[in-house]
Amino acid sequence: MNEDLILVRRVQAGDNSAFDLLVLKYQHKVASLIARYVRDSHEAQDASQETFIRAYRGLHNFKEDSSFYTWLYKIATNTAKNHIIKQSRRPACNGSITDELNNFEDGLQDISDPQGEFISDEIEAKVKDTINAMPGKLQKTITLRELSGLSYEEIASVMKCPIGTVRSRISRSREVINEQLQPLLDNSLLFD
Repeated sequence: MNEDLILVRRVQAGDNSAFDLLVLKYQHKVASLIARYVRDSHEAQDASQETFIRAYRGLHNFKEDSSFYTWLYKIATNTAKNHIIKQSRRPACNGSITDELNNFEDGLQDISDPQGEFISDEIEAKVKDTINAMPGKLQKTITLRELSGLSYEEIASVMKCPIGTVRSRISRSREVINEQLQPLLDNSLLFD
């Protein structure tokens, strides 16, 4: 029997200090995982704490058919995704796709040469403009998939539509983006 399982059983038997040991063991992994989804460090800390609260409350439902970390990982990713959805519903944000994309710019890789940076900026601007010009349902679907990282099933649930519709909308959105980017990408090859 592994150490995590022993600690889980101790918590289930009423030993709350055993959960503290699990938190200490996994807090950095959970924080790193959530930081991939939630860019603001304070928001990421809140989501990490929420993950452990949910894990503690749901520990009586833990099935020993997977490792504790696999179970905790699922809770953390769902918490992060829910956190992103909650943030997008906040009235302080005007809800535009441009604002959402700007929030994710910090995660973009820097390009060292000015020409490459110019091309990258042009591509990013073209993607933003293309998404902003999409009809509402296509825009929302591609945003939930590409920016929020939701699964097709989660998007179907959020948008209250069949999963086939989600697949179709994502496929169409990607086609539109590719069509709009192709001339820009063709021109960028001239610089090579």
